[in-house]
Amino acid sequence: MQFVGFKSKATAREYTFMVREASTEPREFTITIAHEAFSEHRVRFQDAPDVCALKLRRELTTSDNHPPESHFHITDAELDDYYRSHASPERSTFHRRPPEE
Repeated sequence: MQFVGFKSKATAREYTFMVREASTEPREFTITIAHEAFSEHRVRFQDAPDVCALKLRRELTTSDNHPPESHFHITDAELDDYYRSHASPERSTFHRRPPEE
């Protein structure tokens, strides 16, 4: 799996990855993160490729390396999971969105 780059679209950032296997042609996957996730400080720009790579790895793993789709969207729950699993003292200035009641 190789991170190729990103494009900023009207409502989201779109991250592109190439997946190569010996037995098949390279496949392109895109994962989007809504702009408000960045503006509301739910994800940092420098963390976004890692968040997307983890999502793509999960999709590849659960579908025996051949997901039925090639475009995925990062959910709020996935951002929360990422933040919890990567929280460190250095991120003390990073603000999480308060839980909805």
